[in-house]
Amino acid sequence: MPSVATGPAPAPAPLVSQRIAKLQPDESAIKCLFSDGASLTISRFLAGFIHLSDEIEFDPTAVDPNRELRVVQNTSRRPRELYFAPIGYVTQPKPDKRGEYFVRAAVTGSRLSIGHVHLPNTAVRDYFYFSNRSRPGCDQQTLYDLLRTVPSAGPVDLRLALKVRRLELQTDAASKDQLQAVERAFNLLARPDLRSCYQTLLRDPDAPALFPYGGFGALLVAGELSPDRETFFAKKILSFLPDRREWRFRAPLRKVEFFDGHAVYRDSRRKAEVVLDQISLPLAFDPTWNQWRHLISTKFGVEATFVKSGKYLFRNGEWCLVHWETALPSRLKITLPGDTQEVLANARKTYHRFGEFYDAIEKIRFRLEREPIERTELDRICGELRIPADFDIAQISWKPDYDSFYYNQLRKRTRKLFLFRDEYIFELEHATVMEVPQQGHATYVFSRPPNLDQWVRAYARTAKDDIRQNRGNAAEQLGFLGRVMHGRNPRAWLRSLHAKIGEPADYSLAVGDTP
Repeated sequence: MPSVATGPAPAPAPLVSQRIAKLQPDESAIKCLFSDGASLTISRFLAGFIHLSDEIEFDPTAVDPNRELRVVQNTSRRPRELYFAPIGYVTQPKPDKRGEYFVRAAVTGSRLSIGHVHLPNTAVRDYFYFSNRSRPGCDQQTLYDLLRTVPSAGPVDLRLALKVRRLELQTDAASKDQLQAVERAFNLLARPDLRSCYQTLLRDPDAPALFPYGGFGALLVAGELSPDRETFFAKKILSFLPDRREWRFRAPLRKVEFFDGHAVYRDSRRKAEVVLDQISLPLAFDPTWNQWRHLISTKFGVEATFVKSGKYLFRNGEWCLVHWETALPSRLKITLPGDTQEVLANARKTYHRFGEFYDAIEKIRFRLEREPIERTELDRICGELRIPADFDIAQISWKPDYDSFYYNQLRKRTRKLFLFRDEYIFELEHATVMEVPQQGHATYVFSRPPNLDQWVRAYARTAKDDIRQNRGNAAEQLGFLGRVMHGRNPRAWLRSLHAKIGEPADYSLAVGDTP
């Protein structure tokens, strides 16, 4: 794990170590009663690992004392220690001095002064990848056997196998544990990186085992605490529950990267990642779609259970942990608009036209770099260059990360449209607007000039920074009214734009807002 600068260590918490005198049911929890009359309420799940006379170490002043616990079990053999704590990022596997692989899980907000959990490779492998082998008669059973499929199964075959196994188990009234085992098997095999790790472990059980999804959750392990109390050396993982949440949103299809057999949606703004197959995303895609996906204007609905994940990136000379959320493949539901096939066909057609009339389009782009051109004039130029009339010349300035929402909202209000470099200039009823339809940019709003053509030529000679700073009275001369930042919520941008250009607000836009 990269070294990261940290602040001063917090003062030691007032820890107590209490011996359990009685375990008393308390509705959906269990109350641990101590000999001095004090008590600690824990979940029934944790209580399943605790017995009378065990000693529990915790911080009684914590808001939630049972969030982090250390248990010492006094057995006839040597004492056994359990440790339950919230963890954050888990490192990639690396070898120790003996060449044996391990990972380290960072403990978040420890009240017991324990900074990390040391997890040997065998503990990660046996809990996540070989857990079914601990059952009698299943020592050679694989995750593929759980799903009743074969190692050569593709992403579509895996999802079909999951659907069939779920139906079979539900028909047979199988236990919750059986259903969860099948779901866990699919969630590992549906992720290309985890499946590759598993395939390697089948060939070589001592190969490095990845901690799925990078950690982040509640971890229960058995092992022993180091003498300096900084590290808990685990021997076995007893339970791991990832941090998760239900999330629904609409995502642009153009941000999906297509591979052979699967696709991946990544959104750096939402910090969300979704792995898709041709059943969850019911489209006959292939890697060639990446050539023209930036021209796809539609969005698809995502509804899934997301688990927290993260990775370290080197930024500004130091390693920074970047948090992401990853959709569990088994809990994923995708919805497509009814006109998706039509939108895809138009995107393919536009991409083909760009290639067919490449030389002519390059001439137009060269002119747009030097001067703004009005839409009707562009149509006339296209006719002279024998570009078909049904070609949407506005797409000539379109970039892969442009968002059609901003462009379409302004286009339907415009009287005249100019293209200039990578910008669109719209003449509206009450204002003139410059737009780069991209996250991270802003919409520049100006008052309506008496002569639009003269104004456009003056704008083309002026730098954005001059407008913002009013250098040389540039903002005053152009009638600059201000900027509307795109922000995280396009609907909020539209409401702010209404106010800036003097149009009445459409309060129906408040419906469906997402953070």
